[in-house]
Amino acid sequence: MPDASLIFPAREYRRRIAALQAGMTETGLDALLLTSPADVFYVTGFLTRFWESPARPWFMVIPASGDPVAVIPAIGSDLMSRTWITDIRTWDAPDPVDDGVSLLCETLATLVPETGRIGLPMGLETHLRMPLADFLRVSDQLSPRRFTDATAVVQRVREIKSEAEIDRIRAICAIASDTFDRVAEFARGGVPLERVFRDFQSMLLQTGADWVSYVAGGAGPGGYGDVISPADARPLTSGDILMLDTGAVKDGYFCDFDRNYAIGPAPDAARRAHAALFAATEDALEQLRPGMLARDAHRILTEGLRRRGAQPGGGRLGHGLGLTLTEWPSFTPKDTTELRAGMVLTLEPGAEIAPGRILVHEENIVLRDSGPELLSRRAPATLPELPA
Repeated sequence: MPDASLIFPAREYRRRIAALQAGMTETGLDALLLTSPADVFYVTGFLTRFWESPARPWFMVIPASGDPVAVIPAIGSDLMSRTWITDIRTWDAPDPVDDGVSLLCETLATLVPETGRIGLPMGLETHLRMPLADFLRVSDQLSPRRFTDATAVVQRVREIKSEAEIDRIRAICAIASDTFDRVAEFARGGVPLERVFRDFQSMLLQTGADWVSYVAGGAGPGGYGDVISPADARPLTSGDILMLDTGAVKDGYFCDFDRNYAIGPAPDAARRAHAALFAATEDALEQLRPGMLARDAHRILTEGLRRRGAQPGGGRLGHGLGLTLTEWPSFTPKDTTELRAGMVLTLEPGAEIAPGRILVHEENIVLRDSGPELLSRRAPATLPELPA
């Protein structure tokens, strides 16, 4: 049994498998089928950018006891063999006639009793990374075995990060924090926003990020209209508020936080909104505790903004973080997920400055028994100003 693997020692992955199998036992599952990049990486350490190609499906089968089985395209055999996984079954892919269907069915049939149950994440924030037609073929060929929703089994395990995972997230947060501290080197009045975005990504890579999966933000007079639009060629001008947000990656783990900057002297409304966002975040840093619900975080942030005379923005005000840019839970009034020690989360309050103008503030934390521990370097309390 190998002791070494990729990213973490094999014992870290065995701990995760044991936790998943305990959840499977509680819910009566005979096997668990994982198909998404994050889930496959979580149980194996199989880290690759090859997931960008949608041409091939990849499967990890977790039996009720024992080690996982990788059922993967042959092109991934060498990399998978460098992880702790020893049972690796491959086919030549892509195959337009039988793209792993027969091999997956054969594997599941040997591990699952004829009337057994196979868990598959089916709920919010999950996806099936295989053709639906092929999944229906697998389901038909394995009958009377049946597939059932295993979202909670996977999410309850993945949402609690080990100290090894937290260290990885802390490391990428430090890289992003160092980069944010250097924004003045490439952002100022007269520079097109699209160039700022490119220089920001370049500096993240130079500072130590493995890759930058996500860069977003905005700029506009006194605030910005949204935080997801592509950057355009309009040059920054005095009175603009610039926001940069990144989901940079190190060893497969994400950070996700943003920073705001005024171009020239900060407008009064933007300064007040920034101060309110900072103070509301402080409220959450002081008050959040394990045992609260996700909606309690939303309430704390919303009430904190209103107490300071700010109008809370719509949508969620934070979320989970880890192997993907955003994970469950979502800080909304409807999310009743229990917050537990070991969760890595974002605090992301937003405020409406004027119709069509917002300001968003974000930090990354790990929730401890005693409360939040910052992973991102805290934003300045006063809105920073860049040369106009």
